[in-house]
Amino acid sequence: MDYEAADDASPMATLIPLASVSQQPYVSELLSFTLDRLHKEPELLRVDAERIRRLMQEVAVNNYRAFISAADALLAIREEVSSVDKHLESLINEIPKLTSGCTEFIESAEQILEERKMNQTLLANHSTLLDLLEIPQLMDTCVRNGNYDEALDLEAFVCKLSTMHPKLPVIQALTAEVRQTTQSLLHQLLQKLRSNILLPDCLRIIGYLRRIGVFSEFEMRLQFLRCREAWLTGILDDLDQKNAYDYLKGMVACQRTHLFDVVNQYRAIFADDTSGSEENYDGGLLFSWAMHQITSHLRTLKVMLPKITEGGSLSNIMDQCMYCAMGLGWVGLDFRGLLPSLFEEAVLNLFTKNMSTAVDNFQLVLDSHRWVPLPVVGFPSGSVGEETQDDVTPPSYLMEHPPLAVFVNGVSAAMNELRPCAPVSLKAVLAQELIKKLQAVSNSLLRYNASRMLRENESLLFLSLCRAFIEVAYPHCATCFGRCYPGGAALILDAKNLYGGIGSLLAASTSRVLPKPVAIAEEKTDLVTENGDLPKEDENGVVSETEQAQNGDVDEEEEKNNLSSLTEKPANDE
Repeated sequence: MDYEAADDASPMATLIPLASVSQQPYVSELLSFTLDRLHKEPELLRVDAERIRRLMQEVAVNNYRAFISAADALLAIREEVSSVDKHLESLINEIPKLTSGCTEFIESAEQILEERKMNQTLLANHSTLLDLLEIPQLMDTCVRNGNYDEALDLEAFVCKLSTMHPKLPVIQALTAEVRQTTQSLLHQLLQKLRSNILLPDCLRIIGYLRRIGVFSEFEMRLQFLRCREAWLTGILDDLDQKNAYDYLKGMVACQRTHLFDVVNQYRAIFADDTSGSEENYDGGLLFSWAMHQITSHLRTLKVMLPKITEGGSLSNIMDQCMYCAMGLGWVGLDFRGLLPSLFEEAVLNLFTKNMSTAVDNFQLVLDSHRWVPLPVVGFPSGSVGEETQDDVTPPSYLMEHPPLAVFVNGVSAAMNELRPCAPVSLKAVLAQELIKKLQAVSNSLLRYNASRMLRENESLLFLSLCRAFIEVAYPHCATCFGRCYPGGAALILDAKNLYGGIGSLLAASTSRVLPKPVAIAEEKTDLVTENGDLPKEDENGVVSETEQAQNGDVDEEEEKNNLSSLTEKPANDE
């Protein structure tokens, strides 16, 4: 029965809605009790409750402090929970900021991580990067030591890196430094072209310039000629211009050797291309440059030649210039046809200057001359037989007339300077110049006679000087000119009208007793005895009076003949 009741009670328990989950076991137990047990259950519950109450009181009495502490703790917990609640609210408000901070941290951490990876990569490739960064310094060292091939290899490598990595700042900075070093290399190569180098060195330097690629083909040719011209100009500037002869000699030697070398170097390096390509077309550049050099050379000759005062030096310079032009003719720069006019002008100026000096000295000596008789100067006894027809030594008789002696000495000096470099084309011009200076001497004598009041003895000496000018100085000058130019003496002797005034002056003075003519001094050589002895002279070189008396009649007769011939010459000229 009990089991059946229990079975009937279990479904009832499930139907009690008031029982909580915690009360379900007790309710299930109640349903399993008998009726008697159920009637006793309230009492039992009361007893249990009383017991529990007593136990609680005992526990409370025994543990009152714990309860007080628990109460305090509960109060504190309530307060802390309130505080925690407030802090939780503030924490909730700060969470977005924390989120953004964490995001930033993550990003910076990723960036740091990337940098760390880059640093690790940098550390792993440290030696390679160090080699790259040392390229400018290494290239500069190669340039300084003349290792141009290695320097250009480095430059080409950096250019390749710049093309492959155009956006890398390090590569661009490296390229800028290498570009500066390349400019230094270019300057050094051009400076080498301005020095004394041979063809192999020129070929290497032009090859380096082509590898650099700064100049086009035409610009490179022009730059080559400019540098070589600067080198030639430097050589000429080092020459001493104070001595015109040494300067011209050095300049001609420089042009003969170095200009020839430069032209050959240019033709060997820049061989003309017959394919018609404008890049390799010279365009007459070498010809223009060579003509500029030749023109400058001729201009310098024109300026410096008048400074040379010696005919031998002028002749030597002319020979060297001709040799230089002939040598340059092998490269098509023969300028011998341009030289004669320059040297003819220089010779004419030199001769004119020397003749003007002779006339000026004659005038000075004439103005200061004291008209006193001088001892007769004869030839040494041993020199009579030694004279030949080719001898152009000034007659010793002129020593009795210092103005004429000075003039003839000046003419002889001018002829000596003319003789080594006497251009055939100037034969007539120089003859007219000599005639003009002789005319100037003749005019000077006429002016002197018209402006001076001379005593009788002084007038006789002056007329003797005029006679010596006509009979001795004038023919001697013609003879000297004939030694410089074959047949030149005839050009001078044909101009007889230049001493017409002096001839008239001598003709007007025939009534006076003139001193012995020039023939006396010349005929003294004809008075040599059959034994070869000269007339006896005293210690002062004057012929004794007895010998002069023996020849007096002959001299007077010859004097008349000479005067008559002088008076006839101007008439014939007219």
